[in-house]
Amino acid sequence: MASKGENIIRVLPLQYVHILDKTTNVTYVEEGPQNIALLAHQELVVKPAPFVVVPPGHFCRILNPVDRSKYEKGKPCTVKFGQVDIHFHSEPFALYPGEQLGNSAPDDYKKDIKPLPIVKANQAIVLEATVDHTDEEDVRRVTGERWQLAGPRTHRPTAETMIVRIVDAVVIHPGHALHLKAEQGLVDGEDVKRVTGEEWLVKKAGAYLPHVYAKVVHVVSPYVLADTVALYIRAKRVLVDALGNDRCAGELYMVTSQDTDSYVPAVEEEVVKSVKRTVLTSQQYCIVEDPVDSDGHNHLGGRELRVGPTSFFLRPGETVARINPIYILAEDEAVLLRAREEFVDGEGDDAKDRSPGDVWMIRGPCDFIPRIEVVVEERRKAIPLNKNEGIYVRETQSGQVRTVLGPQSYLMTATEVLIAKRLPAEVEAMLKSGGGMGDESIRKVAYFESSVDPALLNKKRDATRLVTYRCPRNTAVQVYDYLKQRARVVFGPDLVTLGFHENFNVLSLSAGKPKKEGALKSLALMLGPDFTTDIIEVETADHARLTVKLAFNCRFDVTRGDAVSEAKIFSVPDFIGFACRQVGSRIRGAVAQVSFDEFHRNSQRVIQAAVLGVDADKQIKTQLKFSSNDLVITNVDIQSIEPSDPRMRDSLLKSVQMAIEIATKSVEASAQHDAARIDQEARGHLERQNLQNEKLAEEARKELFELQAEAAAVESSGQAKAEASAQAERLLIEGQSEIDAARLRAQAAEIEHASELEARIHAQDAEVGYQRSLNELSLLRAKAEMSINVQRFAKTLGALGPKTLSAIASSGPEERTRILKAIGLKPSLLSGDNNPIDLFNFHKRVAGPPSGGAGGSNLSLSSFDSTYSG
Repeated sequence: MASKGENIIRVLPLQYVHILDKTTNVTYVEEGPQNIALLAHQELVVKPAPFVVVPPGHFCRILNPVDRSKYEKGKPCTVKFGQVDIHFHSEPFALYPGEQLGNSAPDDYKKDIKPLPIVKANQAIVLEATVDHTDEEDVRRVTGERWQLAGPRTHRPTAETMIVRIVDAVVIHPGHALHLKAEQGLVDGEDVKRVTGEEWLVKKAGAYLPHVYAKVVHVVSPYVLADTVALYIRAKRVLVDALGNDRCAGELYMVTSQDTDSYVPAVEEEVVKSVKRTVLTSQQYCIVEDPVDSDGHNHLGGRELRVGPTSFFLRPGETVARINPIYILAEDEAVLLRAREEFVDGEGDDAKDRSPGDVWMIRGPCDFIPRIEVVVEERRKAIPLNKNEGIYVRETQSGQVRTVLGPQSYLMTATEVLIAKRLPAEVEAMLKSGGGMGDESIRKVAYFESSVDPALLNKKRDATRLVTYRCPRNTAVQVYDYLKQRARVVFGPDLVTLGFHENFNVLSLSAGKPKKEGALKSLALMLGPDFTTDIIEVETADHARLTVKLAFNCRFDVTRGDAVSEAKIFSVPDFIGFACRQVGSRIRGAVAQVSFDEFHRNSQRVIQAAVLGVDADKQIKTQLKFSSNDLVITNVDIQSIEPSDPRMRDSLLKSVQMAIEIATKSVEASAQHDAARIDQEARGHLERQNLQNEKLAEEARKELFELQAEAAAVESSGQAKAEASAQAERLLIEGQSEIDAARLRAQAAEIEHASELEARIHAQDAEVGYQRSLNELSLLRAKAEMSINVQRFAKTLGALGPKTLSAIASSGPEERTRILKAIGLKPSLLSGDNNPIDLFNFHKRVAGPPSGGAGGSNLSLSSFDSTYSG
């Protein structure tokens, strides 16, 4: 290191420095051990730095090396700028001016010391020439050329080469191959010349080191061919495959386990896919489309039938739509066939000529495999039909539709097909709900719940099945045949079945209160007896508007078996609305002729006479029959009558309230009279009971006086004895009480003294602890102040320096006092352990070497006691 005053550089062993001579502008190196005194025209460029030590098995690169053989100290040296010199294990050396070891500082060079590359077996090191040169094997290398050296070896780098990488050999397992691609022209390991971009395979098993310009694409794994797997391979260009066959560009061919156990496709081949062996059991068959002929070509458009048991691979171009099971037909089964092309069906006398489009059936029991000339349209099974079940069948040749009814098991012929019967959406909905559809508040909807078919609740109706409806009891259903232009009526309870050309007559009825048209849809007409409720509005002769809620019983007078009578009941589509309108019209006409008071008193008779009518004797008839549909009304019941006008309603309410009030007061007066009578009877019973009680009291008082006389006699004899016993007991109790009181007072005094003593002890302990804490705090504060003062005095002396202190000590007393006061110090008498008073040498002792040295005193800054002003 260099001293500030003398500029002396201490260079230790195995260290060096660079010094610049400013007069010649030449930098030279100095090696240790030595002490160098820098002159005025010299400048230290590189501080003392350690020698470069290259351990065994390591090397380093020196940039801009110096020609050490021509180096002379103090003279310009030859620097090879831009070049590199390699140093291996040798004696430690110094870096000459201009030389650079990597990017590190001279004193931190170890990270640029690199180990020698070790190339293991099955490895190679790739080198690149940085300049044109001739290598160790006397091979001329040009700049940018790459080559590799195989291991095992320890590579010694040269200045003319650069290490690119160390590559590992690729292990090629038996049956595998290595796919390589030439990045530029080369000669591979088998002395085959390769051009740029050429790809080839290396199949020789073992470790393989690819050429430096050969790129490893990937390791090709073989396709293991089992008995059940084959490969489809397409040739990218003309080649001879691994099996020795000539292949054209674009040719698609198959390789199976019969050709080879495993197959590695060449770079000119492309594996399209792997296919599995198609296996047919004894109960299966398939049709192969575009089969391959004996020449290996696809017969486009051709078809071939293959029946099991067998197994085969589909050749390229062949397709199988699916593997079909053989048709095993039971006695009640058949298959419907259609000819695709012309052929002869059968042999000998049973042979038949089939033309395209012919349709026929094969019935069971048998096993059937269809020919390639036919198409299986469908497999049919006999349809079991129970009683009241059926299906709709169409004859395809004539177009006629018929209904097949059970009980039977029916198998359709070849020219018959099932046909679906479509019903309107509202009819479908009504069949699911039992024949009626409307709002849940309508009473008559619940009547159809008994006719709900459970089979239609959770699934859709089979349109090819016979349409049936369970007609409820005491109802009638009208069915119309559009083909025959006639209707029929079915009375319940019965099952209604529809032919294909028949449909239900849907009734749209009025419902609700008041009646609303079309609120109820129904398939069945309720014959009655039933009742209908409606709300109508009437007006009396004195213009009082009233709302009348009434119900009337009704039924249909129909003769079953009479077609005219049966059809007549359906002549009015909305019989409920028709009846309500007729009844309302009659009532409004009759009420309009009477006053409100008269109608209020005789409302029942007025309405019944208006609806049912009166005979010649002015008697109300028992029924009303409508001739249009034979509907009979037998009775009319008034459920409520309310005024429509609010003022009329209020007046009627007041009159009713007055009648109720009069009746209430009458009942109240009668109750008060009965209460007064009952009160008088109770008073008489009470007085009689009081007299009886007084008599019994006098008798009891007599017995009391007798008992008191007896008690006084007993009391006079035992009083003296009782008083003496009580006096003795009193004295005993008083003595015992005084003893207990004295004992309790002694215990109380003892507890009081103990508590007072304990309180004083606690108070004294607290006072002592408090005083001790104060003393400790005072002591800590004094120590802290002393430490602060000592530190301040030491820092002040350190800031003044030895020279200043010496000048202060040598100054006059007044000047010294003024200076000390200015810096906040007061003059003090200082003494040491060896020199009690030594003011003359004070500044020397302070500025001299530290205590404990040769000839020194024990005086230290910590022994000064200075007092600061302020």
